[in-house]
Amino acid sequence: MDARTLKPLRGAVIGCGFFGRNHIQGWREVAGAEIVAVCDQDPARAKAWGTEFGAVPYSDAAEMLRRESLDFVDIITQPETHRPLVELCARAGKHVICQKPMAFHLDDARAMVAACDAAGVRFMVHENFRWQLPNRVLREESRRLGSPVFGRVAWWTGFDIYTNQPYLLEQPRLVIMDMGVHILDLARFFFGEFTQLYCQVGRLEPRAKGEDVALILLKAESGATCSVELSYGSRITPDPFPETLVRLESPGASVELRPVRRITVDTAETLRGFEVELPAYAWADPRFLTVQDSVVRIQQHWVECLREGREPETSGRDNLKTLELVHAAYRSAESGEVVKL
Repeated sequence: MDARTLKPLRGAVIGCGFFGRNHIQGWREVAGAEIVAVCDQDPARAKAWGTEFGAVPYSDAAEMLRRESLDFVDIITQPETHRPLVELCARAGKHVICQKPMAFHLDDARAMVAACDAAGVRFMVHENFRWQLPNRVLREESRRLGSPVFGRVAWWTGFDIYTNQPYLLEQPRLVIMDMGVHILDLARFFFGEFTQLYCQVGRLEPRAKGEDVALILLKAESGATCSVELSYGSRITPDPFPETLVRLESPGASVELRPVRRITVDTAETLRGFEVELPAYAWADPRFLTVQDSVVRIQQHWVECLREGREPETSGRDNLKTLELVHAAYRSAESGEVVKL
């Protein structure tokens, strides 16, 4: 089915903030969808986005849902607002995308999934790291060598994340909830589901209320072992931000993802390396292209899923498994014990 030959799906964006700009710019690249309305609690910001992107501005989401004929809504707001907004969209019968983390609390996340199921609408979490092209290519290369039995998925950076997102300094749960949700989802993407984990945390940034470093050790159902390493306070020159560092080992072979989008495949027969090429977008920042391109890819996936009536790869139901790992990591860090999943 070619989305370009069909009437575009009509969408709306709720949340005209820092990362929301990547979403709305990405929608312009997606075949088969158009953003017709934008909503933000700041009327001036909504109006500015409406003018810039040719959409009707609103400061009240309920009013927007009443007035506009929409197929889906893209929610790009803070986690504490996700449940009421998702439930509002579900009651209105609109398919809904929600930014990560789906919710701070598992009960809220489960209620969101249940609300969308009851309303018969599709629900996807914007878990875009597994849609970064280098990660998808890496998994393909790894599978050619056999299932990985050992590996690491790491996010180390000293990049100033707080200037554009100062609220992160106030979060009592920081790097695991904010970035670990991405990296744990990637670990699931590479290794499958896990049966147990052990976690330790620390803090490098004195202004932060929550942990900004964490080490998580996981055991997969397959028997594989994986480490997830997280740091928001490392001094690295050059800093790999916003690249994820991954190494996957199979018997007698390994694949590795390094900056910048460089993949190395090492076997007994050969050692080869290549860079993953990405398309250029006029609005994108070359430094952050890997992330910005993944936004386009996951949103295109969403449109295809709606057209074909299938569940998205990062559906709310699937993302519950990732969020359960996040909460298990905090339980382990607090108790000092291995957590069975």
